[in-house]
Amino acid sequence: MNISILDVLRLSFVALGANKLRTFLTMLGISIGIAAVIALLAIGTGVQEYVNQQFASAGSNLIGIVPGRIQRGGPPSGFGQQSVLTMADYAAVSSNIPGVVDHAADFTSAGNIVFGSRTSRVQISGVTPSFAQVRNWPARKGRFINDADMSARSRVIALGVTVVKDLFADGEDPVGQIVRVNNVPFQVIGVMEQKGSSFLGDQDAVAYIPLSTAQERLFQALAQSKSGDRLISTIYLQAETDRDRLLIQSAARNILRERHRLRPDEPDDFSVISQQELLDTFGAVTSVLTIFLGAIAAISLLVGGIGIMNIMLVSVTERTREIGLRKAIGAKPSAILGQFLVEAVVLSVIGGALGILIGIGSALGISNAVDFRPIVQPSAIALAVSFSAAVGLFFGIYPARRASQLNPIEALRYE
Repeated sequence: MNISILDVLRLSFVALGANKLRTFLTMLGISIGIAAVIALLAIGTGVQEYVNQQFASAGSNLIGIVPGRIQRGGPPSGFGQQSVLTMADYAAVSSNIPGVVDHAADFTSAGNIVFGSRTSRVQISGVTPSFAQVRNWPARKGRFINDADMSARSRVIALGVTVVKDLFADGEDPVGQIVRVNNVPFQVIGVMEQKGSSFLGDQDAVAYIPLSTAQERLFQALAQSKSGDRLISTIYLQAETDRDRLLIQSAARNILRERHRLRPDEPDDFSVISQQELLDTFGAVTSVLTIFLGAIAAISLLVGGIGIMNIMLVSVTERTREIGLRKAIGAKPSAILGQFLVEAVVLSVIGGALGILIGIGSALGISNAVDFRPIVQPSAIALAVSFSAAVGLFFGIYPARRASQLNPIEALRYE
């Protein structure tokens, strides 16, 4: 007795439709598992893309040098008497290393900015004019600090969008206004492009003044070493290409070790960190997170697969006489086996299709509640479909094999 695949499918739908509620609940288990896999993988992929965008917005091929040693699992250490960076250090590494196409420096401290009756406490950074270009952060209104401001130690300031919102009424033009920074008057010359929030916090809660003004007028006590050197918080070096990055890091480290008179057995009293290293570190973390989320979702798929096995075993018991009758009129064990396997796969595939729709809808819904956009990749959908079919096949084998091995005489006697 030979039947076509279309007949097998038709019989499968008839058998599954005989108990619609039970079939629906079984498919629901698979649907929830598939939806969880797609939604959680979309979240993990979205987080990875968000991190990449945040680092890309900070500039390209950047290398940062900060005082102290950044240790794994803890804050920077080694902030002793020599653990500082000076303007002389900046001049040495920015002018003596091939492959450096641009550079900048800053000195950062917290401060109060006051306009009228409003106050905003933010991060205030004294920066060199090249900072905006190196960090890929131009002014969207007015201008940024220039060489003339640096030379004259001018009291001018460029504000982040958050500071503007804190200090000025809607529609009020801040450019040209006078604000007080730690009780020192500054003229607003520009408003920076909006960066938005990141895993590091609100990037727009900042204000920029000339580095010379910060060192010699606003933060004079903080920005001067005991020997009278002018201090800086960070040195930024921009490599021409990513290939130059390692060479620049090594050269900068050698120059600073020599300038700080460190012995060969002494550790660095500074840290040289590249943008790519940070990106790789965060990428490794987010990859593990994505795998972890996928593993959690896979547990619900396993539960759904056990549900399919359970329903198929019940179906075998209920249809024992039918199986005996089919075998008595010539149905081969392979046909019975195929019939029940097809039913299990149909259950899982239909449940998987519903799960895909639920998963995509969930990912779109999540995007309205978070700062990043979950990304549903075609590979995740293909994986979900393949996995759902495999679950149905795997958990359907035992019930199908049990049905195919029933003795037709005993099956016909079954009550």
